[in-house]
Amino acid sequence: MSPDDVPASRWDLPPAESADEDGLVAVGADLEPATVLDAYRRGLFPMPLSGFGRRELLGWWSPDPRGVLPLHGLHQSRSLRRSRRRFEVRLDTAFDQVIAACADPSRDGAWISPAIHAAYLRLHRLGWAHSVEAWTPGGDLAGGLYGVAIGALFAGESMFHRETDASKVALVGLVELLVAGGATLLDVQWATPHLRSLGAVDVPRGRYLELLDEALGQQLPAAFVRPCNG
Repeated sequence: MSPDDVPASRWDLPPAESADEDGLVAVGADLEPATVLDAYRRGLFPMPLSGFGRRELLGWWSPDPRGVLPLHGLHQSRSLRRSRRRFEVRLDTAFDQVIAACADPSRDGAWISPAIHAAYLRLHRLGWAHSVEAWTPGGDLAGGLYGVAIGALFAGESMFHRETDASKVALVGLVELLVAGGATLLDVQWATPHLRSLGAVDVPRGRYLELLDEALGQQLPAAFVRPCNG
């Protein structure tokens, strides 16, 4: 079945084009499923404000330029191809563990607050948020990532690794699932040097919103549709 329907959001978030020079569109609102999903559909994503000493202050962001990873432009080095053979890639078998690892406060640049953590667990249970995991032959979770799938969009949120290349292998697995399912847009928010090494590029906000509109008009890849238990 498709992801569970959610009621309409009680918030009317501003348009992405109203962002300030840092990409901040608004502050406040809530992290109810309807609010978060409406934000993604508008080209926004939630992230606590940093540098203000108040991680509970919620920001809604639309950076310009926007980082995307072209689905047919993923860079795989020879060593990454070798690493791909060392791990088993799985979908949605350990979402709780993946987001907990991504939210580890000891990580450099940790930004996932308890409220964000709880919100995405709820989105996962409703069928909207997903994890892609890299497992060792011995059954250990070596790395992974999570994000939200809406139509032909996958909005990546965070990734982690415990073994070399494990998060990259999870990303390769995600791209394979998206390509096989006909997805068109992999949003990575900001194209960091690490993501650039894998093929991520910057696109102007206006172009991102065009790509988003096209993606939202398409079907969810089959891999992300939950099976009916009846």
